[in-house]
Amino acid sequence: MNLAEGVQSVSFGILGVMMIGAALGVVLFSNIVYSAFLLGGVFISMAGLYLLLNGDFVAAAQILIYVGAINVLILFAIMLVNKRQDFYPLPSAGLRKIITGVVSLGLFALLSTMVLATPWAYSSAPAPTENSIVVIGQHFFTDFLLPFELASVLLLMAMVGAIILARREYLPDEVTPSELPQTILTLPERPRELVSSGTED
Repeated sequence: MNLAEGVQSVSFGILGVMMIGAALGVVLFSNIVYSAFLLGGVFISMAGLYLLLNGDFVAAAQILIYVGAINVLILFAIMLVNKRQDFYPLPSAGLRKIITGVVSLGLFALLSTMVLATPWAYSSAPAPTENSIVVIGQHFFTDFLLPFELASVLLLMAMVGAIILARREYLPDEVTPSELPQTILTLPERPRELVSSGTED
């Protein structure tokens, strides 16, 4: 992106604050639904950073794949799972929080030291004029056609396998023929559900 240096600095600061705040919310919120929504905010902030680095394709893939697919899948998994029992705090929860805090602070100090000690080189090269999406598409369908098609087939097989594994069949109760009009269908992993009766024989 051909932006002024000040605009880039301000945008980078805003996106960085958004990412850090959303990441802290993911860890600190006790409500897992809020954590999943804030995880989407982290992904969107990362997409904004990719845009600042002229990675428009990576930014679009970040939003489509991580926000539009993985984060939505996490939300659906959270909302559709049957909560069997309430969660109770473990006896050693306080000690675990202390250990987690120490490890997190140590990792933060290590990464901060690495960032400050690295001699970052400032590049004043102009932004590329050619569209990266066009270049990636040309490479996909010329130089890397076979790996691209193999990856597509593998993803298709994984999707079909996931559908087969997640498919649920309605298993009717064992009833006598006289009780057939009462079509009460059950799922093995869910409570009993009443299903509207079909045509009577």
